[in-house]
Amino acid sequence: MEEDNTPATDSQSASSTGKTKSVPKITKKTAVIGAAVGIGSAAIVAALLYANRGNGKS
Repeated sequence: MEEDNTPATDSQSASSTGKTKSVPKITKKTAVIGAAVGIGSAAIVAALLYANRGNGKS
């Protein structure tokens, strides 16, 4: 059996659930917070890689 991984359109999801689904707005504040989280995560990974770069050597 093959699964259908295509996203449902608004008309399909509304007809299947009987309710209309509102799409959340991405405001400037949300975009800035998302970028900050991404940059912070990358900084943490870089710090961990830098801290562990000397481990395992004789």
